[in-house]
Amino acid sequence: MTLDAERVETVTVDSYGTLVDPSAAERALADRVPEPKPVSDLWRSRSLAYTMVGNAIGFYQPFYEMNRDALQHALDVHGVDLDADERDAVLEVYHDLDVFADVREGISRLREGGYPVYVVSNGNPEMLASMVEGADIDDLVVDTISAEEVETFKPEPEIYRHAAARTGTPIDRSVHTAGPSFDVLGAMSAGAQGAWLDREGDPWESFAGRDPDVTVESFHDLAEALGV
Repeated sequence: MTLDAERVETVTVDSYGTLVDPSAAERALADRVPEPKPVSDLWRSRSLAYTMVGNAIGFYQPFYEMNRDALQHALDVHGVDLDADERDAVLEVYHDLDVFADVREGISRLREGGYPVYVVSNGNPEMLASMVEGADIDDLVVDTISAEEVETFKPEPEIYRHAAARTGTPIDRSVHTAGPSFDVLGAMSAGAQGAWLDREGDPWESFAGRDPDVTVESFHDLAEALGV
């Protein structure tokens, strides 16, 4: 598919894996776990899996709590025993993740080009507030839209339709930009155009038989695709 830039009025963006790097959570484990990488990888994958399973079985709790449960599972699998204070300290890293280098300047270009930018995320409001502040984009993002508002996680179409209503933009007049492919597919299934932010040069996951409307490597590339 090809991005129809003329139809785009609003840009929505994902948070974790798009604006900030969740793999940086590994550093919070480094002083507490003998081999932090496998624990961090399992933590991240289980966190996402729990949100999707929760959607399927009608169970919701804020993302921070899903993340807490996923961390505990990862620690248990690897035989690591941390007390509650240490687990809380590890979880706190989600309030201070590394920001991708293109974020501020790239989003600035989008705003200068006339596109309002909104964050649409599984993160609960407190997480999003600290993320936007840490990314230094609080003056560029119009608003953050959390899964907590509808108690439904991505990639359920409901959250993207809710986001469109919150932005006041018909969903087919928005483009949703995300690093995780499931997020792009979720937005497209809801009627938005989808921009895949492929920072690592990975192949697209084609299992669903749909390609993103555009593949970009940075927010600068997205701005260029929109003609700004």
